[in-house]
Order: sequence, then C-alpha cells, then structure tokens
Amino acid sequence: MNHLNDWVAASAWKSLGISVLILSAAFACGFVLHRILFGILGRIAQKTSWGEKTLTYTRKPSRILFPLLIINLVAPVLDLPERPLSFLNHILTILFIGSLAYLFVSMIHLLRDFLLSRHDIQAADNLRARKIYTQVHVLEKVLLTIVVVVSISFILMTFDSIRQIGVSLLASAGIAGIIIGIAAQKSIGTLLAGIQVALTQPIRLDDVVIVEGEWGRIEEITLTYVVVRIWDLRRLVLPITYFIEKPFQNWTRSSSELLGTVFIHTDYTVPVDAVRRELERIVKPHPLWDGKVCAVHVTDCKPWTLETRLLVSTRSSGDGWELRCHVREKMVAFLQKNYPGSLPKIRAELGGPTVPEKEIGVSP
Repeated sequence: MNHLNDWVAASAWKSLGISVLILSAAFACGFVLHRILFGILGRIAQKTSWGEKTLTYTRKPSRILFPLLIINLVAPVLDLPERPLSFLNHILTILFIGSLAYLFVSMIHLLRDFLLSRHDIQAADNLRARKIYTQVHVLEKVLLTIVVVVSISFILMTFDSIRQIGVSLLASAGIAGIIIGIAAQKSIGTLLAGIQVALTQPIRLDDVVIVEGEWGRIEEITLTYVVVRIWDLRRLVLPITYFIEKPFQNWTRSSSELLGTVFIHTDYTVPVDAVRRELERIVKPHPLWDGKVCAVHVTDCKPWTLETRLLVSTRSSGDGWELRCHVREKMVAFLQKNYPGSLPKIRAELGGPTVPEKEIGVSP
C-alpha cells in the first residue's frame, strides 16, 4: 500500500513538473514570437514616423498578450487535476481580459496622438486646434471609462458567486433601478454635461474666460470638472455643469482676436484730435498691434471730466492686456507733458453775490 501511495505521489509530482515545463515553454515561445514579429515590423515601420509610434504603443501590451495566447492554446493538454486546471484557466482568463484592456487603452492613446498631431495649439490663430484638442481629450476620457468598466464587468462575470448575485439582483431590478437612478441623478447629469461640453464646446482648452470675476485660461477639461488657470497662477476648479447652467465670458469663443479699450478722464479743454494723433503714433510701431483698429471716441460727458475711449486691436487677449497698459502709460505721459491743463480738475468759485445793505437791515 505504501508503495502504491509513493507511486501516485511521484506520478502527481511528475505530471506537475511536466505541466510547469509546458507552461514555461509556451511562455518562452510567445515571448520569442513577439520579439521576432516586432523585430520585422520595426524594420518596416522605420519608413514612417507613425509606424514607429504605433509599435511603441502596442509593444508592451502585446508582450503580455502573446505569451498568454500560447499558454491558453496549450492549457487543455496539461495533465493536471480538475480543480487546479480550472483555477489556472480562471487566472489565464482574467489576465487575458486585462491584457486586452491594456491594448485597447494603448490604442486609444495612439488615436489621440494621431488626431492631435495635425493641429498646433501653440499657433497664434489656434481656434480650430483648441476645438479639436477639447473634443479629443474629453472623448478620450469617455472611451477609457468605457474600456475600464467593460473590462471589470467581464472579469467579475468569471466568478460564479458574483454572477449568481447579479442574477438575484436582476429579480429586483425595478426597485433597485429607481433607488440607483435617484442616487446617481446628479452624477449622471454631470457626466452628460461633460459629453455636452465636448460636443457643443462652449469652452475649449486654452480659451480665455471670465468666471466668478476672475480672468484666466481653460487649462483642463474632464468629464466632471474644469480647471481654469488664473492670471496669477492660481487654479479655479469648477464643476462641468457650471458652464452649462451659468453665464460666463469667453473671449476666444469664435476668434482669438480682441479689441482692447483704455478709458481716460480729462478736463473739457483737452484737444481730442491731438489725443487721436498721439494714439496712432503710440500703437503703429508697436509689435503687439495687429494693424486693424486704432480709434478714439468721446464716450461720455461727466459733470467734472470728459470720458474718452481709446480702442486698439490685437491678435490675442494676452497681447491686448500688454498693449492696453502700454497705451495707458504713454497717453498719461503725453498729457502731463503737453497738456497739463487738460488733466482732471475740480473747479470751485470763491466768493458770492453781494447782498444789498438794505436787505440786511443796515441804514444808510
């Protein structure tokens, strides 16, 4: 009897050793096949930049996927007991689903880079580039979320106990659906708002906006929130629904060109024609002026001062800010030097009308 037990144990260990050798050989074959295939494809892909980029994104996930494919092919011939073989197949299935998800994620990143490579967001007139960047980044997050959720769902479905729980939950789907719907109403609304922003694009990446009284640029757009980089490098984080439900200013919605205004308040004696000539002299040689608009208008007559608006145009809001500061500084210096009497002043009349002596009761 002892000899029989020893023989069974030795046979089991021998089967286990053979199975380990087969699995190791399958893994090695998959790894070698991957090296050979990608070596050949690498030589072909050297002719095009995108061929090399495609291989860069797919090399790592396929390095896991190839050995798993070979191992799944040889797993049925392994001489293992039923439970260990079932456990091995379960692990291989989970790893295979995970590697496929990794491959899909890499392909999404490759597609993102391909779409963005044709548009330069650093260009002066980058309206179309910002539009594409916004759509691609938001839709990329949507696709990544779908891949992750689907992958986790498939992995959970490989467990019998969880699958049975799912069947039980389906029996009460009506009540559960109502509860989940009420609980997730705000989250679903936020997700739909993110998709709506990606499609309708009230904002885009690098747009100049005024939100909550702050001037800044759109730095990041996700499915749930937007990050605005304020001019002093603070970050204002707003829910994505803010840009659907509340009014805000978008200075670069249809074009990056912008009109800049400078208001000066002077005395009524200021020579407006001289101010107009001086504005042209200031902005014409300036590199930030785009050569389109340079105008002076008297926009209001206040009780003590005359309000004059200086209007200049620039290629972007940043240039507009710098040019407005320059015009304001130079115009004040011009008035101080040439027309100091036209600076704002308050007039006061000293003395008053003389009252006749007879009206105050003084006899002659």
